[in-house]
Amino acid sequence: MNTKTKAHIAVLIANFFFGSCIVAVKHLTPSVMQPLALNFLRLSGALFLFWFMFLLKPVKASIQKKDIPLFLICGLTGVAINQILFVKGASLTSPVHTSLLSLVTPIALTIIAITFFKEKLSLNKLFGLLCGISGAAILILLKNYDTNKDSSMLGDLFVILNATSYATYLALVKPLMENYKAVHVTRWVFLFASVFVLPIAWNDFKQIQWQLFNWTHWLSLTFVVLGATFIAYLFIVYGIAKLGASIVGSYVYTQPVFATATAMILYGEKLSTVKIIAAFFIFGGVYLVNYKKKLSEPEAMESMD
Repeated sequence: MNTKTKAHIAVLIANFFFGSCIVAVKHLTPSVMQPLALNFLRLSGALFLFWFMFLLKPVKASIQKKDIPLFLICGLTGVAINQILFVKGASLTSPVHTSLLSLVTPIALTIIAITFFKEKLSLNKLFGLLCGISGAAILILLKNYDTNKDSSMLGDLFVILNATSYATYLALVKPLMENYKAVHVTRWVFLFASVFVLPIAWNDFKQIQWQLFNWTHWLSLTFVVLGATFIAYLFIVYGIAKLGASIVGSYVYTQPVFATATAMILYGEKLSTVKIIAAFFIFGGVYLVNYKKKLSEPEAMESMD
């Protein structure tokens, strides 16, 4: 098996973890722990593994003082706010809603680029934004016509805000990605995020009902921390190095497929007409706003929530 084939497999596995972890989050919260407690475990576990990996193979780990404020902001938007809202939203809405609304990230990124970075609003992007927003509105406003009632407007809004937070991170992290290796940036972003997350999540962590855990809860927790955070982030970085950012970025479209299949098999969720129509609009919107657009390195990591 050649290197490129291995990289494609690694990126596909990473997106499987990202998409399928939604069901694992749903299984854990709030039955045995609160969302913030899961955030504590996810962040602290991945942070330990990233720095343990560094200890096994030490390289230059310093960052320039002038970049510390940007690392702080990226830690806040790219991990702290992003992951807190993702887990909270996933606990309140259905897995398919979560996976589809997570695709709002490239749409939100386009809005940020147009608003703050004076990017030109082309006709394709305008129609893409309208399609994406329409798809999200269909999911949120027409839930009464859905066959699965396990979703709330608040949960949907949390997922949208999560996607918007990560889009902000993508818009800000580009200079760091140009000056440091991707793994190096990820390691420090997680470290700075821990300053925000661990103190506010400590009380919920102490209240985890460990006595209620069975093998499915332990498996789900391992899947989220080890698979959907540590391994998935590493595989995405490996894919960028071997395949390029644009190819890795295209794999984001597989996440709703994995999430939907997992939710239908393990969670018993139904793929209703409303979800299919909303998916058509959201996928169409994401395609149009990225049409003929060459993705930068951090944009290819937009699936990493």
